[in-house]
Amino acid sequence: MASAKDYDAAARAIRQLTPEPPPGSLDTERLVRLATLAASNHNSQPWKFHIERDRITVLPDYKRRLPVVDTDDRQLFHSLGCAVENLVQAAAAQGFDAEPTYSSTVDGIVVQLERSAWAKANELYAAIPHRQCVRKPYDGQPLGRAELAKLTGIGRGSRAQTLILVTEAAKEAVTEFVTQGNALQLTDRAYRRELAAWMRFNNGEAMRRGDGRSARATGRLLPLPGLLARLMSKQIFDPESHSARDAKQIRRSAGVAVFVASEDDKSTWIDVGRACQRFALQATALDIRTAFINQPIHARALQSQFDEWLQLKGERAMLMLRFGHGPKAPFSLRRPVDEVIVKS
Repeated sequence: MASAKDYDAAARAIRQLTPEPPPGSLDTERLVRLATLAASNHNSQPWKFHIERDRITVLPDYKRRLPVVDTDDRQLFHSLGCAVENLVQAAAAQGFDAEPTYSSTVDGIVVQLERSAWAKANELYAAIPHRQCVRKPYDGQPLGRAELAKLTGIGRGSRAQTLILVTEAAKEAVTEFVTQGNALQLTDRAYRRELAAWMRFNNGEAMRRGDGRSARATGRLLPLPGLLARLMSKQIFDPESHSARDAKQIRRSAGVAVFVASEDDKSTWIDVGRACQRFALQATALDIRTAFINQPIHARALQSQFDEWLQLKGERAMLMLRFGHGPKAPFSLRRPVDEVIVKS
């Protein structure tokens, strides 16, 4: 059985990139690798990339959709937006402007690449290999004003806005919504079955698959044989224990970021994903950890109540992160680049 050391070596190797190409030279495989280091729901990596001379098209991989928790593929397109944002930042580091546009013709995002004297690497680009979802308690300390200002500004998009919640009362209210979401989702057999299908319960399984939520990265489970763990999913995904852990983690976070939008179409979903990824990259650059807590949004029975509590008018919450200073965690894995590139 693969050890934790084997797993960590594999995760590091994924993030050890080839040398930077000369300025103005385009290394599209490097761009795709960096794009795949983006966040995705359950680390499902629901993307494909079609490379042409001056453009890369980011396409949904519907074989990797989550039909129970994501019935309309909203989260899938959030994930594509996250990948697109990484690609945009990585292209700038190679001296190229990247202009993404959703195309209904191909049902994907066409990223047009154009050489630019102004495009260059920045701190968001440098953060790409280091960004991770850290599902651990943070230090419980508030962020400074300058840190909060940077995060708030970077989380805005053309269609997305970011709400920052830092008061104890707000965190308690979010904790209650998350608890209700756990009670709804983790008592749903179909939801547990889908979640279990994307869990990688031991290091060997995680390394073979290169996707999913590994026990090593989440830190929530002891390594178990995959079949045994899936048979025990009702016991493993216990709502009370999950809610107790989530409550502790939210209370020890500096705050919560909620990404909201007024439109509800694929272009908007992509922009929300881009805003969320920029926020996570900026947080990483500031040595701040992030982790998703989307239960009040994914549990559709709670969505309208959560939006009402946020006092949204004509908008809806689409993604939510907790953030704060804290320890790092083992990284998640990725599939090989050649598995996600579509051959012409």
